[in-house]
Amino acid sequence: MGIRLQDRSLSRRGVFRRFFIRKILVNPVLLIMKNYYVYILASEKNGTLYIGVTNNLERRIDEHKRKVADGFTKKYNISTLVYFESTNDIESAISREKALKMWKRQWKLSLIESINPDWNDLSLDF
Repeated sequence: MGIRLQDRSLSRRGVFRRFFIRKILVNPVLLIMKNYYVYILASEKNGTLYIGVTNNLERRIDEHKRKVADGFTKKYNISTLVYFESTNDIESAISREKALKMWKRQWKLSLIESINPDWNDLSLDF
């Protein structure tokens, strides 16, 4: 996706304006790139698992840790982030979340241990 200039006599500022107008204003997707996360929380190593999706991983994990909402993670004391993936597409994030929820438990454990064999809390790196 190169920039094609039709008027070579434009100043640098003119080049920027043309790029800005053509690439950003015409295509606002370039301006707003969101990340979506599929994540797995655990109560302890090999404990109860929770799979979720969010557009702000840091905020969402903080909500789980503070037990803001009544629900599964609060009831079973699940707050350790043991795995996450990111994508720019919300639909693929939701599809991945649903797929992971359908997986056998052993597959989920293997996925976690493939990147986090000690089940460390990955949110400590935020």
